[in-house]
Amino acid sequence: MSRDQRGIGLVQVVWTVTGIMVTVVAAMYIARTLRKQDVTFTTPYQAVLLTNGSVYFGKLNGYGSPHPVLTDVYYIVSQSNTETKQVNNVLIRRGHELHEPDRMYLNPNQILFVEPVGPHSQVAQKIAAAEQSAH
Repeated sequence: MSRDQRGIGLVQVVWTVTGIMVTVVAAMYIARTLRKQDVTFTTPYQAVLLTNGSVYFGKLNGYGSPHPVLTDVYYIVSQSNTETKQVNNVLIRRGHELHEPDRMYLNPNQILFVEPVGPHSQVAQKIAAAEQSAH
């Protein structure tokens, strides 16, 4: 094999490797861009079920990203009347705990699913009543 033929072969190998690298980098960029697209919701509040069974209601931002954040957070506590055995569900606004949190940073791997809170649902009505009484 002559020196010119080896030089041409080397140039072809370099261009082939460069082409493969550009293709891989472009595919990684596209995959990363598509993965970072946040989901948008049409309702003001969402129900977020975590893998530990906890359910929180709030305004979810960044769902689909590595760092989803839930603000205006509420949760339901069931209280039983010992005399009547009746169970009453009470909506609690998060933030009145000792550390007064104003948001929850969620681990996206711990989110089992997210559902919109219907604007006429009991949860939406309880949230609206809680916000009215807070003002």
